[in-house]
Amino acid sequence: MAGAVTGPDPSDTPSDTPSDTPSETPAETPSETPSETPSGGGAAVPPQVVPYEPIRAIPVRHYGRWVAGLVVLGLLGWLGYAFSQGDILWGTVRSRLFDHTILQGTWHTILISVCSMAMGLVLGVLLAVMRLSKNPVTGAVAWLYIWFFRGTPVYVQLLMWFNLALIFHTINLMPLYKNDTTAVMTPFVAALLGLGLNEGAYMAEIVRAGIQSVDVGQSEAAQALGMTGARTMRRIVLPQAMRVIIPPTGNEFINMLKTSSLVSVVQYTELLRAATNIGSDTTAIMEMYFVASIWYLVLTSVFSVGQFYLERRYARGSQRSLPQTPWQRIRTNLSTVRRPKVA
Repeated sequence: MAGAVTGPDPSDTPSDTPSDTPSETPAETPSETPSETPSGGGAAVPPQVVPYEPIRAIPVRHYGRWVAGLVVLGLLGWLGYAFSQGDILWGTVRSRLFDHTILQGTWHTILISVCSMAMGLVLGVLLAVMRLSKNPVTGAVAWLYIWFFRGTPVYVQLLMWFNLALIFHTINLMPLYKNDTTAVMTPFVAALLGLGLNEGAYMAEIVRAGIQSVDVGQSEAAQALGMTGARTMRRIVLPQAMRVIIPPTGNEFINMLKTSSLVSVVQYTELLRAATNIGSDTTAIMEMYFVASIWYLVLTSVFSVGQFYLERRYARGSQRSLPQTPWQRIRTNLSTVRRPKVA
């Protein structure tokens, strides 16, 4: 009909869907907030940092250490008091400490110990190389030497060398040397052979362990450079093995200073024999034993300090920090007594 009024065309009305209506867009999610997730590649806002409270370090008190220290000090005090009450003439000990005979005996002890240790060290290197050799003859001879001298007491070896004239009346080296055995086997020579040959057997095992501690690649690299076996051992292997050889060698020398007291059986006048002779003449037997003990303690202490610095030298490059010297240890122990203040 011409006069009829019609409603609006549905196609002309705007769409009511949420996607077409800007006013009805959904709310922003928390993950899209600029405070947490950056938009457009911006930097993220860090969360607020809460500061921590300062740490209060309270040192642990070791009461057991103090108790053990007091117990040890008490025992030492009791031992000193017991000796002070004994029938000992301490004045004789003090007066005989620097006696000429005692000083001469001390020098003889140092001399025979150093010479025997040098002989043992040379023999030890030689026997260790022979033991590691691929030659079966040299290896068997080195093993037999070590087996014999380690298996018999050094006291017996000293007596055998001193009485060698019972077997060989003369020592005949053809055109080189010839003399009576009694003239050759003086107390010093008998003591040197008895201690030095015995020490060579022990040093051979120490040197062998030091050589085997060096990586085999070191020898292979030296041989690849054209070095001979002897030069490789002298310039490459032994310098690296010294770090392992030095500590037990120092212990062996300290033991040698005390083992040298056995050479009194071959009439060699070292420290103990000198003290014994004075004790027999003056009837101050126990006092002279104390004198000898004091000098042995002095000698071992001095050479122990030397051993420490020698080990410290060869420890360079193998440890992050070198061992502390005795003076540094004292300073460290004194500093730990002062406890830090608690904040």
